[in-house]
Amino acid sequence: MIHKTYCATCLGIEAVTITVEIDLSTGIGLRLVGLPDVAVRESLLRVTTALLSYGFRIPGKKMVVNLAPADIRKEGSAFDLAIAIGLLAVSEQVFVPRSGDFIIMGELALDGRIRPVTGALPVAVHAKKCGFKGCILPRESALEAADIEGIDIYGVSTLAEVIDVLSDDLDMSALLVHPCPAQEESQASMPDFRNVKGQKIARRGLEISAAGGHSCLLVGSPGSGKSLMASCLPSILPAMSREESIETSTIYSVSGNSAGHMGLMKHRPFRTPHHSCSLVSMIGGGTSAMPGEISLAHNGVLYLDEIAQFSRLTLDALRQPVEDGKVTISRARYKVTYPSSFMLIASMNPCPCGHFGDGTDRCKCTPSQIANYMSRISGPMMDRLDLQIFVRNVSADELTSEGDEECSEAIASRVAAARGIQLRRFRDEGIFTNSQMDTALIRKYCGIGAQERAFLKNAIEKLNLSARAYSRILKLARTIADLEGNNFISLQNITEALQYRNLDRSNYYE
Repeated sequence: MIHKTYCATCLGIEAVTITVEIDLSTGIGLRLVGLPDVAVRESLLRVTTALLSYGFRIPGKKMVVNLAPADIRKEGSAFDLAIAIGLLAVSEQVFVPRSGDFIIMGELALDGRIRPVTGALPVAVHAKKCGFKGCILPRESALEAADIEGIDIYGVSTLAEVIDVLSDDLDMSALLVHPCPAQEESQASMPDFRNVKGQKIARRGLEISAAGGHSCLLVGSPGSGKSLMASCLPSILPAMSREESIETSTIYSVSGNSAGHMGLMKHRPFRTPHHSCSLVSMIGGGTSAMPGEISLAHNGVLYLDEIAQFSRLTLDALRQPVEDGKVTISRARYKVTYPSSFMLIASMNPCPCGHFGDGTDRCKCTPSQIANYMSRISGPMMDRLDLQIFVRNVSADELTSEGDEECSEAIASRVAAARGIQLRRFRDEGIFTNSQMDTALIRKYCGIGAQERAFLKNAIEKLNLSARAYSRILKLARTIADLEGNNFISLQNITEALQYRNLDRSNYYE
């Protein structure tokens, strides 16, 4: 006699249905097959102990548990619940006629309680696509999938509740998880640009960066306000669209970072890894190919404070994700791809002592020391930074002035308007911001006149700009035009965009 239940596992951010087949026949023994890892193999002991604690019996026969398809490695403890229900059903201790209608996931404690698992959101999306009527998940994990429409999400805490849901004659609507109204984060809880004195160029650059999703490097002396301005960036970013929210929430669900979240993430992530972080923690990987910081920052901000202190290997590994908006992690038997479209915001000192260009005589660094310090960021990586801004020290008059600077709310309204233009422009292109345009889309949406083309040609020859820098200047000019509400890119827009490529000038540090 064979009974089937269904659960799922995640390969990257994609869920795959796992069929739990349990056969009960004459003989003695308990076998689990289907390429399980250690945690899965241990599930039989957890399941049998939990069932005994509930008063169920373990059949004294030969039992084979197969996790199909057998060529996919099964990892983790999320299969416990499906195995337990299948064992009870095949031994005719419970009647669960609806067990084939649900994806069932959860880790069993020895007393029958159910512990949370990772990947609930992509599993719920997958279950809807595959035609399942619903998902039965641990209560805490079910909260992640609360916003998925068109499928029933049951949040359970004990084995008894799972059996009741699968019964045909009980109304278990009380266990259904429903989305809750979105709660807006208070603007007062975020650092505000109102508190940033002076720095008009840097503030303008970060506004453009936020409006188009562009990468930005702030170079300045210690205390010039680089970190403060970067921390204010979330206060001017618009809330994520539903598509962006699903993408980002799925990554957090798979990584196990979204436990307790009610529904989808509403606010863009702001990740600030320390400069001592490893290559795997930044890019992703490990034995289970988990997402790294660049994927956790998807549709948000990755802020690298003191970028020159990061290892050269880690920084160079960012080059392809910054360009492609995704990262592929390969293993011997499989490979997974995580989205990683983020705003890279970085800050650094201009020299080893940090005082070059601050208007004082404190810097004693030689030109070669300055060049060696700046070379910690490779040329190809520097080329991928859309805005390169030198942050000057704030003057005494600006620092002691009593008046407030422009607040984040006013800047955010302009950023939101520019983002709205881009959402309408790219609604059929599969992207959200100007920074994500490829060569074909640049040609389509960044057309310029003869005067602007001649100006750019002259700039390319004088500054020796690369083809990548040329494309990024056009995308930056497109964003500046969007902030002004213009359909066409003007010479003034291109001139301003070019001014933010400070480090492309060969004599900038002379």
